[in-house]
Amino acid sequence: MPRQNYSAAEAARTLGISLDTLRRWDRAGKIRVDRDSANRRVVSASEVERLRGAETSEVLSARNRFRGVVRSVEVDGLLAKVEIDVTEPARVVAIITRESAEELGLKQGMSAAGVVKATSVMVER
Repeated sequence: MPRQNYSAAEAARTLGISLDTLRRWDRAGKIRVDRDSANRRVVSASEVERLRGAETSEVLSARNRFRGVVRSVEVDGLLAKVEIDVTEPARVVAIITRESAEELGLKQGMSAAGVVKATSVMVER
């Protein structure tokens, strides 16, 4: 069953923004939020998708894309291991060259996508 709502923290992480930014967007009317019975912000899945769609810059033909937030970047010699927490309850792990990781400017906490093509995972920003 698809997810209907996100907590404010989950929505912020999915969008690749800070919780403070999400709160500012709420006050400025840039994001539609509801409140739960405890008066906490709740963001609908459709609202998260609306905002995520605005930043899409798909230039690859790959169909399997997992947007998320970089969990870690571990550089070892010529390779970099990049872990991405995706929106769904899953994690994508990619082994890419150090040069690619540096070129993409990957840092923990930033928004990124794991692009799955055949048996390999590429990373885009």
